[in-house]
Amino acid sequence: IDGRAKLEIAREALAAVLSGIPAETELGLMAYGHREKGSCEDIELVVPPAQGTAGAITDAANAMKFLGKTPLTEAVRRAAGELKSTEAKATVILITDGIETCEADPCALGAELEASGVDFTAHVVGFGLTAEEGATVACLAENTGGQYIEAKDAGSLVEALKTAVNVTDPNSWGV
Repeated sequence: IDGRAKLEIAREALAAVLSGIPAETELGLMAYGHREKGSCEDIELVVPPAQGTAGAITDAANAMKFLGKTPLTEAVRRAAGELKSTEAKATVILITDGIETCEADPCALGAELEASGVDFTAHVVGFGLTAEEGATVACLAENTGGQYIEAKDAGSLVEALKTAVNVTDPNSWGV
């Protein structure tokens, strides 16, 4: 985008937003497609949700490489599990520059998590997605009462992340 790698832009935007989040906010980071080329099983809880983790999340994001597959549905399912969404209010912010590529249905997952959770919400930030691509992941947010926010460049990604953080509760975290 504008001659820069999406990953580089995303790292900068994430760091900028995380630097302004109060230390008592519980945040964690679940990543996918960052260790094994072409694997739908490559999902990892990189930073467990806890207070004061913004620096660790920034450091982890700065060290990541992305290798292709986008198992975003399973990553959100695992994030909801880590947050014990069937027992307590939970919010996930999914940042993605691609659509689901591992034969899963984010729309169905949204409906499932909404039905099974105490108060589960997913906000989705689509970074550099076409309108058609965005529609395939927006339903995850819509089916959980969350927001789909489109970001086309560095400035709009920062604003999208700020919006997603501002509409969540203090016990939220990103994927």
